[in-house]
Order: sequence, then structure tokens, then C-alpha cells
Amino acid sequence: MCEIVDTAISHVLEPHRSPEPCSPSSWYAVYTHSRHEKKVKQHMDLRQIQCALPLYRSVHRWKDRRKELELPLFPSYVFVHLSMKERVRVLEIPGVVSFVSLQGRPLPLPEQEIGPFLREVNAGLGMEPHPYFQVGRHVRLRSGPMAGLEGILVRKKEGLRLVVSIEMLMRSVAVEVDAADVEPCRRGSIGQVQ
Repeated sequence: MCEIVDTAISHVLEPHRSPEPCSPSSWYAVYTHSRHEKKVKQHMDLRQIQCALPLYRSVHRWKDRRKELELPLFPSYVFVHLSMKERVRVLEIPGVVSFVSLQGRPLPLPEQEIGPFLREVNAGLGMEPHPYFQVGRHVRLRSGPMAGLEGILVRKKEGLRLVVSIEMLMRSVAVEVDAADVEPCRRGSIGQVQ
């Protein structure tokens, strides 16, 4: 097994030597400075580091004009495919903050979760970022006939449900919801409709 200290030293001494396979290559998320994702990707391309930056198209309107922009699907993240022996090459790039890590070790991303977003075939699918909602989080419906209703987000089979508790009656009701119709809310006013 390779040690990270040995990796950094050998990379400094022999920067042009091709990496020896000591750990398998995996996809990793690299955290970047805000709005530096495209520059970081350009630097990685120049250094021939396999990377991906999923983009989506968004129309922005100003008073006098409108413009279609390509923006990162995952703001502040670029994805790299490499072995951990090569991680120093990534950390040297301007705009890179760190690898997404767990207990100080870069965390490999599960291929089944991130892989579909990294394929160029999916570029025209109409994806866009959406706030991350964890099951068990307090949310509010922002649109539809029950807009304003608050409750706890739960998962049932393949769908999402909003569980609304009516404290005076000591009863709860589950309502099927679309993830696009919910927004986070503060705790304290669960079940109250205004």
C-alpha cells in the first residue's frame, strides 16, 4: 500500500514519471473557490488530468438583455478520475481548495451515483441544480393547491411525501409531493397553514 508522504516526495522528485499503480483510480470531487470551476477544469485539461465538469444551460435576464449561460450543475465542484498517488497534481492547481474528504482521506464517489452526470451523452437532458433535501427535513410546499403547508419530508417507495401533523387533533396526514415543489423552512411552525 502506498503512503501519501511517499507519493508527495516522489512526485516532487520525478514530476514527469508516469504514476505507478498503487491504488485504483476512482472519481473524486474537488472543492473549488466559488465561480472558479471552469478555470480549474482548464488547468486540469492542460495538465492532462482526467476530469469532468457537468454543465447546464440557464437563461439569465437583466433589464436590458437576456443571455443563455452554461453554469456548473454542481457549483464549486469539479470531478477528477485518478489514483490517490496523483492527488498532489490536483491540489497544486490555482482555485482548488481541497478534495471532498472523510476523516482527512479523499472520499471516492460511487460510480453508480456520479457516473450518469459525467457522461457527455446526458448534456442535453435539461438538468438543473435543485436544493438538497434530506428525508426528515422540515419543508414547506411553495406551489400547488396546498402551497404554504409545512411538514416533514419522508420517502415512501419511489416517491416523496410531506407528513403534516395537526397537534390539536394529535393526527398526521401524508401528502404526495414533487421534490420541485418543496423548500426548506424553519422549525417551529409545522402543520400550520396561513
